[in-house]
Amino acid sequence: MKRISIYPADVRLLTGRSETYSRKLLRKIRIKLAKQPGQLVSLQEFCDYTGLSPKEVEDNFK
Repeated sequence: MKRISIYPADVRLLTGRSETYSRKLLRKIRIKLAKQPGQLVSLQEFCDYTGLSPKEVEDNFK
């Protein structure tokens, strides 16, 4: 099954940054997209914000 949401631990693995940085980045994305605090960030939204390609990100989850 293909993943559609991204979590701080995933961001940490993709960026090599800390868990705190990952949480802050996802929070910034939620704010930019006017999402509520509990709403998930999709893989596509993360890629649009960071400029990473969805293929690169998906390949790291396999």
